Amino acid sequence: MDDTIFLLVKVTIATTHRNVREAVTELQQQSTCTIKNTRKVRVKRTELMDYKLKS
Repeated sequence: MDDTIFLLVKVTIATTHRNVREAVTELQQQSTCTIKNTRKVRVKRTELMDYKLKS
């Protein structure tokens, strides 16, 4: 059976950016994530979704 699930990641940061939006953008552009197969689950695709921040 194929399905789509969403896993949330909580990240606590310390930054020298003046604006937290800049830190979020930097993390979104430079982060990688590894989700591995298990005995009963095969990971077909992993995508880090951009978080849209309000201005």
